[in-house]
Amino acid sequence: MHQPAHAIASLDLDAYLARTGYRGTLAPTREVLDALHTAHVHSIPFENLDILLGRPIRIDLGSVQAKLVSARRGGYCFEHNTLFVAVLRRIGFKVTTLIARVRFQQSDITPRSHMLSLIDMPGGPLLADVGFGGPGLSRSVRLVEGEIQPQDVDVVSLRREGSSFWVLESRMGEQPQDLYAFTLEENYPVDYEVANHFTSTHPGSLFVNNLMAALPTPEGRVTLRNRTLGVLRHGQLERVELDREAIVGVLRDRFGLEIPAGAQLSCPGLDA
Repeated sequence: MHQPAHAIASLDLDAYLARTGYRGTLAPTREVLDALHTAHVHSIPFENLDILLGRPIRIDLGSVQAKLVSARRGGYCFEHNTLFVAVLRRIGFKVTTLIARVRFQQSDITPRSHMLSLIDMPGGPLLADVGFGGPGLSRSVRLVEGEIQPQDVDVVSLRREGSSFWVLESRMGEQPQDLYAFTLEENYPVDYEVANHFTSTHPGSLFVNNLMAALPTPEGRVTLRNRTLGVLRHGQLERVELDREAIVGVLRDRFGLEIPAGAQLSCPGLDA
């Protein structure tokens, strides 16, 4: 099943549009899809603070809407894409939800732990993903092998691997870098619940072990991994190593994220 009709009906679309600043038309076209996609990633940060605060990550639509829209927080892929898919379906897009194995900065085979979506369009299917963070998509890409597809900052392409896999790769460097691999098999909320349990609780999970935040900007992007702040502006990357005491201020000023008074962020990456 897709998200239940009553769940999508509970979406506060006006509040979502206010959160992202989108003021355009609402119709199931590629122009609208891309404008919504860009508005979303520029407004709602990628972050995993609740895991480090000892809070559960709930990915039902009501919980995601309360956190990312009402509380003006961010989240990671399951949260972002659950919300975005509900918005697209409300507008009238036909969406299939998929799951991927992340390859970015990984050398081992990883579990299926990244949510993305495929949108059925008259001109051919489009891949959408507002929840990868870092070098993630700023707009949809056509499901076409080998086509170079510019994003706001990055350039990406897709390639086939074997008979069933697609691989999304970044083409920014001298050598293409794989971001993730996926099939076109539809996945369901229960599949994401299992994957979310792993990513939010397993001792070996990247998100349990590291503080992570990312937000694209008109000039590039800002990222935070543990104490390393990265600012990409007009193609130039600057990295700054932060004192532990500066992190709360950076989360507030750079990402719009408020840490509850007295709360302590804790993970191996921060404490190293």
